[in-house]
Amino acid sequence: MNLNIVLADDHQMFRHALRALLEKEDGLTVVGEAADGEALLRLVDERQVDIVCIDIGMPGMNGIEATRRLLAQHPAIRVIGLSAYSDRQFVIDLLNAGAHGYVTKAAAGEDLLRAIHNVRHGRTYLCPEVAGAVASALRFGTELRTGSTPLTARERQVLQLISEGHTSARIAERLHVAASTIEVHRRNIMRKLDLHSVADLTRYAIRNGISQATE
Repeated sequence: MNLNIVLADDHQMFRHALRALLEKEDGLTVVGEAADGEALLRLVDERQVDIVCIDIGMPGMNGIEATRRLLAQHPAIRVIGLSAYSDRQFVIDLLNAGAHGYVTKAAAGEDLLRAIHNVRHGRTYLCPEVAGAVASALRFGTELRTGSTPLTARERQVLQLISEGHTSARIAERLHVAASTIEVHRRNIMRKLDLHSVADLTRYAIRNGISQATE
């Protein structure tokens, strides 16, 4: 059975690398690419699609919201999340949105092919980098409940980058937004968490599995 796949990621070079990887495999055809959530939703309305590989951190409509909207209109499509981040809350939010798999971009080779094989047969696939963290969250409870964190997906993304020592200018460059937008996110994060310094934010990120840094 041939599978039609759409790639949604705002980095063109990454999409092209994934396309080259997938199209080496018999039975896999990349039928389209999208650089943002809105373009993805238009694309799946126009084409026969079996699987969508989607970046969580796209500008504008992020991958979590795009997944939610996509599956509301096309529930038969299987969705695999892609991200540079292994933050378990990103994974949980994506699964809560209806996705069927999650692979970090660092592992987006053989792991992505495994994910496609699993989700096509109705199974969920999490790459090893995140599977343990999600299992831990399941054991300890509330992390799997939608809304268990006051932060949006974008705010968690900004928080992770802050905790890794990036400046607002550098974060803005990576996320393709203005530095002033990052400052607004920083203030909102501090207000929501009642924290008052970068050191406080970093400790929170580490203790809540948002950052892989050490205290």
